[in-house]
Amino acid sequence: MTVAVLAVQGAFAEHRAMLEKLGTQVFELRKAEDLERHFDGLVLPGGESTVQGKLLRELGMFRPLQKRIEEGMPVLATCAGLILLAKELSNDTGRYFQTLPVVVKRNAYGRQLGSFFYEGGIKGIGQYPMEFIRAPYIESADKEVSVLAEVEGNIVAVQYKNQLAMSFHPELTKDSRIHKKFMEMI
Repeated sequence: MTVAVLAVQGAFAEHRAMLEKLGTQVFELRKAEDLERHFDGLVLPGGESTVQGKLLRELGMFRPLQKRIEEGMPVLATCAGLILLAKELSNDTGRYFQTLPVVVKRNAYGRQLGSFFYEGGIKGIGQYPMEFIRAPYIESADKEVSVLAEVEGNIVAVQYKNQLAMSFHPELTKDSRIHKKFMEMI
């Protein structure tokens, strides 16, 4: 099993380390030529979604990755990755892959000072340590989207077909259960 981690900006190194610790072969997507390599799953990390979206387009990776996601490639998206997948953003005109039928609010908890830790339940996983950093949340999800976790009434983790997306950063904890769930999807 080989997983590609988008590595144009953001917290990609932490995802790579977590997956490698679990025995997965991982490589970083940095340019269009990297898409020629075989990979079974994709990680869209946290970071700055506007910058990631712009670089994906400039580097010629946007449409090929969008097509792979639409065709069923398993994807794990965290924080900015969730924004990249969202069908709609409630407080921004930007649109990216639009493969996940949810409405997301960017920076929903405020700026860096609004970052926080929360221990809460995730459907199918159990209690989990959640690190929120300038995090979005999901304001609404279509009925076919499975809500996996909420914090204070806000949706923070979902699964839709081949897409596992969350507002928080599982790669910044020592808990590998979300990455294991992603590997099971592959």
